[in-house]
Amino acid sequence: MKQIIVVRTDLKLGKGKLAAQVAHASIASFLKAGFFTKRKWLSKGMKKVVLKVSSEKELLELYEKAKKKRLPCALIRDAGLTQLKPGTVTALGIGPCEEEKIDEITGKLKLL
Repeated sequence: MKQIIVVRTDLKLGKGKLAAQVAHASIASFLKAGFFTKRKWLSKGMKKVVLKVSSEKELLELYEKAKKKRLPCALIRDAGLTQLKPGTVTALGIGPCEEEKIDEITGKLKLL
């Protein structure tokens, strides 16, 4: 069991903003998982991995693939109160779910 968070590097986010977007993606995706999946992931140590993409297009493609596979996932759009324009897509949370299912989609991405 694991969760993946994917962030855009082309936005050149500050460290604090990046951390907030990763946290938003993690929680939002977790909330979309089923009850037993949540319990299992929590009991296994809540494994998370943060990966990167270089564009909004790549992030949206991953989101569509995750939705098609019916994985819990959440696309994060910034409110635009600080560094970004309102509605800017910043991050994607996928999972928690079985590692093999997520790796089919994100297995070739690099660590942040």
